[in-house]
Amino acid sequence: MTDTDHPVVTSRALVKRYGSHEALHGIDLDIPRGSVFGMIGPNGAGKTTTMRLLLDIIRPSGGELRVLGESPRGGGAGLRRRIGYLPGELHLASRVRGRELLAHYAQISGRVRPGAIEDLADRLGVDLGRPVRTLSKGNKQKVGLIQAFMHEPELLVLDEPTSGLDPLVQQEFHAMLREAKAKGQTVFLSSHVLSEVQQTAHEIAILRAGRIVALSTVTALRENAVHHARVVVSEPDASAARAILARVPGLGSVTEAQNGPGTVAFSTTLDSHVDAFVKAISALPIVDLTMEEPDLEETVLRYYDDRPGTTDHGASEPGR
Repeated sequence: MTDTDHPVVTSRALVKRYGSHEALHGIDLDIPRGSVFGMIGPNGAGKTTTMRLLLDIIRPSGGELRVLGESPRGGGAGLRRRIGYLPGELHLASRVRGRELLAHYAQISGRVRPGAIEDLADRLGVDLGRPVRTLSKGNKQKVGLIQAFMHEPELLVLDEPTSGLDPLVQQEFHAMLREAKAKGQTVFLSSHVLSEVQQTAHEIAILRAGRIVALSTVTALRENAVHHARVVVSEPDASAARAILARVPGLGSVTEAQNGPGTVAFSTTLDSHVDAFVKAISALPIVDLTMEEPDLEETVLRYYDDRPGTTDHGASEPGR
C-alpha cells in the first residue's frame, strides 16, 4: 500500500481526559486523502479537543492516532509544517502589520509560493498593510485563513473557519476548499452549524458529548432527512385522507386545519419514506400538495434529543 492509499487521519479508541473528566470517549476516524471531512456538534461536544490532538497541542490519554502516517508526538515540527491550522479561538493582538505577521508565519510553516499571500488577501478582501490588532474580528479571521492556506499544506485543520465572515466571503472560502480538494489536499473542518459544512464536505461526523453518534455522507444524510409535507383536499375527502395518512410508514404527527371554503389541509413530517407517501396519497383527489426541501438541521438535532446526556454539560476541555 502506497502512502497515498493510507488515510490522512486515523484514530482508534481515541480518549482525552482532563483529570477525572473524560472529554473524548473512544473516537474512531478514517479521513481519506483528498477529501473534505466535516465534524459537527454543539459547543462543548469535543470538536476542538479532537483537532488539538492532531496538532500535538494536547496529547491523548488513550487510544491510537496517526496524522499523515505519523504520530503527532513523534512527527514534531516536520509534521506540523505539512499541516495548515486555524484555531477556533484566534487571538491576534500583534502590533505588526498583517503582511509582516504572515511573513513570520511563513518562516515557520515552510515555503510559500511567491504571490500566494497577496492572492489570498485579494480573494478574501483584507488589507495586510494595517496593524493586526486594529483589524475587526472578521478580518483577523481572514488573516488566520491565509496563514493556514498559504503554504498549500497536505492537510488543512480548520476549527469553526467561517466565524465572523460575511456571506460573500464565506462563499469565497467554500471555493478555496473546493480548489484545495481538487489539488489533492485534505480538509478537516468543524462547525456547530450543519449548513457551514454541508456545502463542501463529503462525509460528516456528528459529535455529541465526546462521542461520534453518527458518521454519514452528506448525500445519505439528505436522503434520510426530515421532509415537511402539506396536502390539501376537499372537505368530502377529508375522512379518506385521514385513513390513508394513518397507514403511511415513517409519518410524524399529522395536524389538520381548515384551508378555506370547502378544503382541509393536512400537515406532517416524514423520514425517508417519500415514495410510499406519494403513492399513498395518489389515491386522493388532491387540491394542493407542498413538499419542502429536507431539513438537515432538524435531522441532526435528533441525535441530541430524547437521549441521556443531550445537555452536553462540560463535555469539552476548558472553554470548548
